[in-house]
Amino acid sequence: MMQTWMLWIGGGLVLMAMEALAPGAFMLWLGLAALGTGIAAYLGVEGFALHVIVFAIFSSISVSIGLALRRTVRPTGVNAPGSGLVGRSATVLSFNGGEGRVRLGDSDWPARLVEAGPQPSPMEPLEVVAVDGMVLLVRPHQMTQA
Repeated sequence: MMQTWMLWIGGGLVLMAMEALAPGAFMLWLGLAALGTGIAAYLGVEGFALHVIVFAIFSSISVSIGLALRRTVRPTGVNAPGSGLVGRSATVLSFNGGEGRVRLGDSDWPARLVEAGPQPSPMEPLEVVAVDGMVLLVRPHQMTQA
């Protein structure tokens, strides 16, 4: 006959497997709480009511930890300073007025000039000065004095 602690451990493993199939949910934290409840049941906590209370406490703690980690570990987007696009050189593909397309690395990007001036010609290098969503903000390369 299966003991109660085995059910909690099995349920915790199932919840953690669900997290692997649907990442981004919070089943991992509930799975950890179920594992903790299973360990508590194995160590002698008896009675359904106590198991529910232990699970609720472990769930509160683990979900709180998960939410705290989610707030501190944010994925960097394209427009994050660490994305490595600002300061790089892009090559003009086409421009019409102040908007056009440039090639940066192996990708084509929509671009917008940040300074008024002559329209850049194809194959002209431009410098990326910022990113606005998915649009690169560019300007002609600044000539440095030697």
